[in-house]
Amino acid sequence: MRYLGIVFLALISFQISAQELFVVTEPASNVPAGSIGVRVGQSLLKKEIGSGSLFNLSPEVTWGVNKNLMLRASAFLNNSSNTLKEEGAGVYAKYRFFSLDDLQSHFRLAAFGRYSWTNSPMQQEAIDLSGGNSGYEVGVVATQLIKKVALSTSLSYNGVTDDKEDYEFPELQSNAAFNYTFSIGKLMYPKRYTSFKQTNINTMLEFVGQTLTEGGKSYLDVVPSVQFIINSQARIDLAYKKELYSSMLRTASDGFYLKLEYTFFNVAN
Repeated sequence: MRYLGIVFLALISFQISAQELFVVTEPASNVPAGSIGVRVGQSLLKKEIGSGSLFNLSPEVTWGVNKNLMLRASAFLNNSSNTLKEEGAGVYAKYRFFSLDDLQSHFRLAAFGRYSWTNSPMQQEAIDLSGGNSGYEVGVVATQLIKKVALSTSLSYNGVTDDKEDYEFPELQSNAAFNYTFSIGKLMYPKRYTSFKQTNINTMLEFVGQTLTEGGKSYLDVVPSVQFIINSQARIDLAYKKELYSSMLRTASDGFYLKLEYTFFNVAN
């Protein structure tokens, strides 16, 4: 009887959180405690300067230290030099400091930070800590889930450091920015849970923006996506990013995303 109760609670928890695993933004919720997640993110974006496309590859490992803290390590590769090579790496941490739970809803607040470094010189005005710039980011994120719908928003501050020892950041360009996001996700299938092995299908709409602290230049992107969660462990994300507005130079904007992830539970307690 006790075992059945544990299974029921776990199923309810998974049903509640499934639709807040966003594709290009992070919710306030963490990965399960003691879990290790392995993810490979890929994107194919149209170049804003010249012709062709920019392919990005980002392998990641995420560790759920406990229910409130998660850590992530990432590597960044792309074909900007006409061959796929490593451009840099980064580390990320998120700490959930507030939770308000109900049976089919919850509210979360979390603080997060990252540090990234890169081997490539800066090529755009937009600040990108996923291989485009060396620097740091600190921010907060809030997520509200009500039944099958999740809403999430974040605000963060980016600071850029020199990318190389022999490279100084241009004096006339902003070396800091504010990032802001808003995401909505909905569980579309199944309509009713009967097993852990059921495939979840989530649809999402995410907005990602940035404003430079000097000069006020900004951009705003929209990212519609569909997500499949298989056997409660494997995850497939398909998304398309479209630039809605931009007043700054960017190397690439519009394009497709594909993310593949697998989570190993109770391996790092």
